[in-house]
Amino acid sequence: MQKLYFSEGLLGDCWAKDICLTLDTDGMILSVASGCSVPEGVHVYGPVLPAMANLHSHAFQRAFAGLAEYKSTNPSGGKSDFWSWREAMYGFAAHMTPGAQEIVAAALYVEMLKVGYSAVGEFHYLHNNHLDQSLAMSDAMIAAADATGIALTHLPVFYEAADFGGKPPASAQIPFVHDRNEFCRLLQILSARLSGRHQLGLAFHSLRAVAPDSFAPIIDTLDKIDMRAPIHIHIAEQTAEVEACLAHSGKRPVEWLLDSQPVNERWCLIHATHVSKQEWQDIAQSGAIVGLCPTTEANLGDGLFPLSEFIEQGGKWGIGSDSHISIDTREELRLLEYGLRLARQERSVLAGAAGSEGTVDTGASVAGHVGAFLWGSAAQGGAKALGQPIGEIAVGKRADLIVLDKSKLAFAGAACGQIMDALVFAGQPNPITDVMVAGKWVIEGGKHKDEDQIFARYQDLVGTVAAAVRKA
Repeated sequence: MQKLYFSEGLLGDCWAKDICLTLDTDGMILSVASGCSVPEGVHVYGPVLPAMANLHSHAFQRAFAGLAEYKSTNPSGGKSDFWSWREAMYGFAAHMTPGAQEIVAAALYVEMLKVGYSAVGEFHYLHNNHLDQSLAMSDAMIAAADATGIALTHLPVFYEAADFGGKPPASAQIPFVHDRNEFCRLLQILSARLSGRHQLGLAFHSLRAVAPDSFAPIIDTLDKIDMRAPIHIHIAEQTAEVEACLAHSGKRPVEWLLDSQPVNERWCLIHATHVSKQEWQDIAQSGAIVGLCPTTEANLGDGLFPLSEFIEQGGKWGIGSDSHISIDTREELRLLEYGLRLARQERSVLAGAAGSEGTVDTGASVAGHVGAFLWGSAAQGGAKALGQPIGEIAVGKRADLIVLDKSKLAFAGAACGQIMDALVFAGQPNPITDVMVAGKWVIEGGKHKDEDQIFARYQDLVGTVAAAVRKA
């Protein structure tokens, strides 16, 4: 058992002072108190917040972040969009062995920890089309999480077709493909390899990549392992996908999914960018989490999800770094708010309940503060989407925490909820100094103990792979 002391921090929807946490040996929070006196000689950490869950990651895509930002001068090259970006992605996927996957994921996970993500949902579709190789690729992800200290919700992806109607996969998609029975066997084997802070779930790549009759047997296999395990799916990211779904089924993607599958609180719908009013209202009513990836969605030109209206209907949401064009909790949240401000030409859109100004006493409410609302809502929604007991500093939750350096210029003059606002909107450079996962400090003084070695391996590997892709 350990006790931790913090000068101040976010407890629920209040900003508290002089916080003391008691943790058990597994890093679970046994007690939370504020207004505490500190024993002599005990270290007091700075402002403390619940760590963030990154609900959507394709780890290998970090290897080519920034390397597909060009437009072909070839008149026949076509439009620069999601689909042209996908061709670049295929080139890097072809070079990802289990060893390469582990190197990339370890570096990525250190980057995530340093910006306040303590858990990651790995939407893992790079299997290499054979059970033994699939296990090796999944083992690489687990090894990377173990080496860095991040909590992993491993989401093996079922992928069997190139498009609606069972179109055969293209050659570049073969490493993603599984036979249905083989995939169910993979889930059963992996269930014994994930324990402690790691969780097993599954993902269906998309409606276009999965036959309608494949959902039920795969969900049934997962239910026999854990009926609460999360289920994720890419959906309605691009207008072309919506049009193709309508042409094939007569229904829009979210409409089809909600009509045909048992979507509830354990589901996470990734992107859901292009939805009708009826669709987002039905998502909110189902209890499913919407997984938003603002920097990736902006990078790919996807569009904006109607988040404000969704929240007003009680909808739950979280954030992910997806293709990892950016790995920054604050940028994801900031971009969500700024996108809506630009579209509406108004400020403070995602503020939640209105609050009163000037409350700085112990236990002051953070209501009305955009930064506090964004961080708290995303942390809780992301935790739920990953099946991880985090997202709040509360009894029964795991001690996944971040500590801020209040001496940073961004926090000058800030108090209570303003500290959260400054973190999200003015927190440059990164003001996070320490990160705890399951009661253990994995980032201290802004650094991971193994980051120099991990980053050096990554640089060597990615330099080699990028050269090979350019040569091809």
